Amino acid sequence: MNVLVIGGTGVISTAIVDRLAEVDNEVTVFNRGTRDARYKAEVKEITGDKNNVPEFTKHMKANKFDAVIDMISYTWEDAAITLDAFWSLADTPHFIFTSTCATYKRPIRAAAVTEDFPRWTDDTFYPYGYHKARMEDYLLKRAEDDGIKVTIIRPSLTYGIGSKNIGVLRNNYGIIERIKQNKPVIVFGDGTNPWEFTFAPDIAKAYAGVVCREHCFGQIYHATSGDVRIWDDLYLEFGKIIGIEPKILHVSTEMLMEAEHDRLLHVYQEKMSSGVFDNSKIKRDVPEYECDYTLDKTLRAIYDWYTTDAKARVIDKNLDAIEDALVEKYAKCAEILRNN
Repeated sequence: MNVLVIGGTGVISTAIVDRLAEVDNEVTVFNRGTRDARYKAEVKEITGDKNNVPEFTKHMKANKFDAVIDMISYTWEDAAITLDAFWSLADTPHFIFTSTCATYKRPIRAAAVTEDFPRWTDDTFYPYGYHKARMEDYLLKRAEDDGIKVTIIRPSLTYGIGSKNIGVLRNNYGIIERIKQNKPVIVFGDGTNPWEFTFAPDIAKAYAGVVCREHCFGQIYHATSGDVRIWDDLYLEFGKIIGIEPKILHVSTEMLMEAEHDRLLHVYQEKMSSGVFDNSKIKRDVPEYECDYTLDKTLRAIYDWYTTDAKARVIDKNLDAIEDALVEKYAKCAEILRNN
């Protein structure tokens, strides 16, 4: 198959490109060419900006693909640009769009969320999830009205080589240094919220697996690990790798929001609810979808990346200072409570 990936330089995108090439697809990526590519195989690259619609359309009409994987559509308008760039072709390709498990309404009261769980379609409480949900509805309507072959993938929180979103404060390698220095690391609530941390090469199997499979047309799929953990485990596993038990400080989500509202809004909007998503549907329709990476294996791979890439071993001093300040505020509050 000749597959186009729109985007192709992010953590998940790069893994998808590698997986597609691994299973003998010819892969082309379209992006602005502003980030270094880390592909394991030879890939054709088209440089351009999707927001420059005439330029984007010109590139798409000059090429023919069996499938298009769109990694950078966040609204229904973004999705429309992609579809309309190809719609005049005689042979309409299979379109695979990336959505998110953040489309689901919170709080979640389910042991494991299935793909038909209520979404943020009528409430902008979580703008990212709301706009992705509207994008999904637009795509399914276009599929019904115009006969376009569409498949939607909903990942949840995904880590990988190159990740810049690890941890509650998303402080990445800073987590390792805090543990090494015996500094507290902050986790929201009591740290027992159930969650699935997924590794990018595993998710890539879902994308490559649905390509041009007719029974996947018109379907929405979760792509998650199935490895149910709690948020404390993220830090405890890093501690095991380093050989130092982390000092985990549990702080209420309300207090975190009061102190760092914009930076930690994602916790309140999404992560304080359960993050367990039923992936039986993708396993049924894509038999090769099996996740090889548990949390410990995932974090070991990321730790190895830290130790071999100096660019990854960067401490965000601002985030480190914020975590120190949160720890100090918590200590002062605890002292006041003890003295009353």
